Amino acid sequence: MRNHNYETKQKDLILDVIKKQKKEFLIKDIYKELKDQVGLTTIYRLIEKLEEDNLINKTIKPNNTTYYEYIEKCEEDNHFYLKCNKCGTLTHVDCDCINDLYNHVYKEHDFTLDKEKIIIKGICKNCK
Repeated sequence: MRNHNYETKQKDLILDVIKKQKKEFLIKDIYKELKDQVGLTTIYRLIEKLEEDNLINKTIKPNNTTYYEYIEKCEEDNHFYLKCNKCGTLTHVDCDCINDLYNHVYKEHDFTLDKEKIIIKGICKNCK
């Protein structure tokens, strides 16, 4: 029989480390930070669940390396994220102007955007 308190403690440890990340991370980064506190399989399992719940964004780079980044859950439809190509910072933005983009893409291109994961890439003010 599994100890659910132990599993919850492990999940909380993993989530704390993930939420502190200010840019993309590798699973091995989380594993290294937690050292011997949490097994690699548990980390993979939780990352997969967080991705299903739209709290983690997964990116596979041209070198086939998989990176992840934490995305705060937002209940509003008028939000998106700005991601800096230089420092990797992901910034949450609440702004009604995104609704014009949703409507344009739907009407002109017959395509429905995933409103939970709109990420616009560019260069942040700190990296200019």
